Amino acid sequence: MDETDLKILQAIASLGTHSPSKVQEETGIPESTIYYRLDKLREKGIIKNDLYDLDNEKLGLGITIIVEVVATYKEGYHHKIGEKLSEIEGVSQVHFTMGERDFVVIAHVPDRKGVERLISDFESVDEVQRTQSKYTITTIKNEPRVINTYSIESLMSTLSANNELED
Repeated sequence: MDETDLKILQAIASLGTHSPSKVQEETGIPESTIYYRLDKLREKGIIKNDLYDLDNEKLGLGITIIVEVVATYKEGYHHKIGEKLSEIEGVSQVHFTMGERDFVVIAHVPDRKGVERLISDFESVDEVQRTQSKYTITTIKNEPRVINTYSIESLMSTLSANNELED
């Protein structure tokens, strides 16, 4: 992966499309190069899919709940409990964490009843000891494409450091 690949990926993330003509307009990179690079990035598994982003508010799922979960410790528990938490309707992210809480879970629900159902579903998982929930009032930043939070220079530096580690 090089600077051209990174510019293509940033353009895709910023534009919200993988259309080679739109990426070409944004970057000045020829469309044939973009097609070739996109194929290679898919083969390497860097590009995982071609899904469109959806507006949760317009889908009626505009309430974001952040839930911290404390669970009963057992060897390998994080996989088993993490899977159970991830199967709860509305849960979009499950993170196994260090510190006082075992998991941080992000969920999206339609209304207050959805919040009540969500918490009830968490409490029905036997290994869950307790939860602490946070209801978001306003989302200040929600950038699902992490690459948009970095400059090309930082990405190139990281890429160089990773390549040195692999050599």
